[in-house]
Amino acid sequence: MTDASRPFVVAIDGPAAAGKGTLALRLAEALGLPHLDTGLLYRAIGRLMFDRGYDLDDPVVAGQFAEALDPEDLKRGDLRGREAGELASRVAVHPSVRSALVEFQRAFAAKAPGAVLDGRDIGTVICPDADVKIFVTASPEVRARRRTDELLAKGRDVHYETILEETRERDERDSNRAVAPLRPAADALVLDTSTLDRDGAFEAAMAMVTAKRAAVG
Repeated sequence: MTDASRPFVVAIDGPAAAGKGTLALRLAEALGLPHLDTGLLYRAIGRLMFDRGYDLDDPVVAGQFAEALDPEDLKRGDLRGREAGELASRVAVHPSVRSALVEFQRAFAAKAPGAVLDGRDIGTVICPDADVKIFVTASPEVRARRRTDELLAKGRDVHYETILEETRERDERDSNRAVAPLRPAADALVLDTSTLDRDGAFEAAMAMVTAKRAAVG
């Protein structure tokens, strides 16, 4: 029998624009669990440093911003854009930043009844003992097209070729960083959303969670 008092944790990882954020939020709602978009932590730090004129490549200053991060900072309305994502990728390479945020994320997951967390290293570093680990991915071309369409719908003047190049550069940076590189956990279930719409991805992920829950009783 599953211990009802033990937090049930779902770790969702994957590259940018694979659909993991939307999927994680829907899973959290369906499972009745809190949701944490851990990427917002890094986006908030990057945005705060940029707005205040600090060098994002300075690991000491970036670490100080991470240690002082306030939950209210995650409510900023400018954390979802492409620029914030690029800023986040720059500060996320610093071990000082990552170490300062690890405990915040683990504490969130440790509270009953559990949580759904999405990011880059939830299943590998933050919650290696998560009950369910799903690595959400899609081809760079599909992810770039999704991002381009999203930005065009918001009235942004963007070009697919530029977004594709940025997507590939970010994948390269995230996959080859020294600390917690982007990769599936050894026991993660890989969900390729290249040919799936949002409903299809959600149904596939829910089937994975249901199967995992059944397997542990």
